Amino acid sequence: MSASFEIQLIAVVVAVTCAIPGVFLVLQRMSMMSDAISHAILPGIVVAFLLTGDLGSPWMILGAAMAGVLTVALVELLRKTGLLKEDAAIGIVFPALFSVGVVLIAQYAGDVHLDIDAVLLGELAFAPFDRMTINGVDFGPRALFVMSAIFCVDVAFIVLFFKELKLTSFDKALAGALGFAPAFLHYVLMGLVSITAVGAFDAVGSILVVALMVAPPATAYLLTDSLKPMIFISVGIGALSAISGYWMAHFLDASIAGSMATMTGVIFLTAVVFAPHRGLWSVRKRRSSQQIVFGRKMLVIHLYNHEGLPEANQECRVDHLEDHLRWDHLFATRAIKSSLQLSLIKQHGALLSLTETGREVARKSLVEL
Repeated sequence: MSASFEIQLIAVVVAVTCAIPGVFLVLQRMSMMSDAISHAILPGIVVAFLLTGDLGSPWMILGAAMAGVLTVALVELLRKTGLLKEDAAIGIVFPALFSVGVVLIAQYAGDVHLDIDAVLLGELAFAPFDRMTINGVDFGPRALFVMSAIFCVDVAFIVLFFKELKLTSFDKALAGALGFAPAFLHYVLMGLVSITAVGAFDAVGSILVVALMVAPPATAYLLTDSLKPMIFISVGIGALSAISGYWMAHFLDASIAGSMATMTGVIFLTAVVFAPHRGLWSVRKRRSSQQIVFGRKMLVIHLYNHEGLPEANQECRVDHLEDHLRWDHLFATRAIKSSLQLSLIKQHGALLSLTETGREVARKSLVEL
């Protein structure tokens, strides 16, 4: 396989793996916990390295997971005191733990290649050079196998505990009443987030990890109201962001991780504007449509109330509506046009009159009022 293909494959696997637990972080309104964990696991990595002396040791992943769980436990402890809200607790815990990691590196591992900048920013271009070789046989990039294994663990956890995770994500109190142990699931989920984050560090860095954990699920949240489709859409958006980000970096000669993070933002902003039900464009169209429906009702009620009266010739004039109903000219024109298209009214020069359908709508509208 070419280096280009391997980079894209690693990026896609990382994106998909990060998106799966990210869905539940978004649903549980804990998106920033991914940022907290991705920084706070640094002391776990450092301690594991100091104990093993091996940068490739699986104990580093375990150390990171334990540090992630510690982060969640400390945040929960501070939140339960009632003195701080969760966002403030996160803002206190993760800088403190991250700083501990930085101090440990400076004090005990200053001559070891634990590059903080690489951890934060990552460099996918170098991932294909770190190969997994067994008995002289090259099986491919190490990052690909590590992230594939973590992906299988994440998927297995979601499949086994899907109903429990679904219930705890939407109603923790009910889950607790039914005996589903939401606290246990919460800590296991945070442990998986920690493992996923540290597994992706070497390849993409923590900044992209946060982007891939939050942006694709947040985008999927705007596109669907169902959990299963949300997971699959998140996975698809993560993969799309990875591939499009790679080629963006290729053509611009820019950072691959930075370009991928940028594409997650571009896709999210696109969904914010054009999502079918929650997008700004759809909301604007829906509100505009509701305004026209209201305008039609007001128009037929106005005409109905003045129908047959001596002042009808004055009250039912097109130019009088703007003054009487305090409509601007554009809205009045749209309401009249819509009413004409639905055969609610008829227009005779400057005068408007109701059709039988319009009278029926007016009567029903008055009853509803």
